[in-house]
This record gives sequence, structure tokens and C-alpha cells, in this order.
Amino acid sequence: MNWAAFYLVCFGVGFTLSFISFLSGAVHLHLPFGLHSHVGHGGGVGHGQTAGGGRTGSRGGWFNTAAVLAFLAWFGGVGYLLTTHYRIWYLTALGLSTLAGLVGATSVSLFLVKVLLRHEAVLDETEYRMDGMLATVSVPIRAHGTGEILFTQGGVRRSAGARSDSGKPLEKGAEVVIARYEKGIAYVRKWEEFTK
Repeated sequence: MNWAAFYLVCFGVGFTLSFISFLSGAVHLHLPFGLHSHVGHGGGVGHGQTAGGGRTGSRGGWFNTAAVLAFLAWFGGVGYLLTTHYRIWYLTALGLSTLAGLVGATSVSLFLVKVLLRHEAVLDETEYRMDGMLATVSVPIRAHGTGEILFTQGGVRRSAGARSDSGKPLEKGAEVVIARYEKGIAYVRKWEEFTK
């Protein structure tokens, strides 16, 4: 294999995988055999997970899959042009190709970190737990019946179907605590039971 073929393979791999990543992530084209991925979402490799096992809500670093693919494409493209069209000495071509690859990878990383991931936040599972949350009954809960509660979670006001944990009726406006949450129904107890 000569240098031109090596650079062409690098360019082909980088460009092809970047294009497949774009189709599967941005356009949501589902590829066969579970190849659906989101490259660049926190350095992600698969659906909702990153290469390190973290969640996609976590911030991607400067070294991520999209940057590696950009490096390969730029490195291969510039190296191929330098070796075939300009006939530059192979070490000079290697150096310039590496520099071009680093510029391409850095620009992709800057775009990901400074533009796309700037407003992302890590989701904290504890902020979205229902157990122990304070709520207000908005629709009265009959004895062994179902009503509705209002509560604030993650800064957003929400409602949910609710039942009394003890089976006793609860009037509208009563302050309750969610004891457990099962199959879309919150089982609640009066706040006074916890303050005694």
C-alpha cells in the first residue's frame, strides 16, 4: 500500500462514518442490525449511552467520536491531495495532513462543545423521584377511589392520578405526600401523618 492509498482509505473511513452518523442521528434514519447511533452526543456510541457508559445528558469532552472521524476525513483528504496532485515529500505531506486533521477535529469539537452541548445539563435521577414528594389534592379522592394531585417536579408543575394509601377519602386542597408511585398512580398520605 502506498501513501496515496493510505490517505484515501483514511478519508473514506472518516467521511463515510461521519455521513452514516449524520443520517442515523440528525435525520433519525434507522439503520439495520442495530447500527443506529448518535455520534457526538456526549461522545456517544449507542442509543442513550456514551462509550464510557455515561448517559447522553453528560457533556462530551474535546476528544469524542465525531472529532476522531473529522480528523480521519481531513487527514486523509489533505494527505491524498498533497501526495497525488502536488507530489510533496512524504514526511512533509504527513506533517501537513496531521495538522489539517487536527484543525478539522478541533473545529468539530469546538462546534460540539461551544454550540450544541452548551445548554445541556446532566439529569439527576433524584430530582425526578416521586416517593416523598409534597403535593396538593386537586380532584377529591373518594374512599378506595381515584382522584388527582398537583405537584412541582424539576421546576415544572405536574398532575397525576392519585389514590389514598390508607383507602380513606381525601378532600380537595389537602396537602399530601406521595408514599409510592405504581403504574401511573400516586399513592398518597396526608402530610399531617408525617409531621406527628
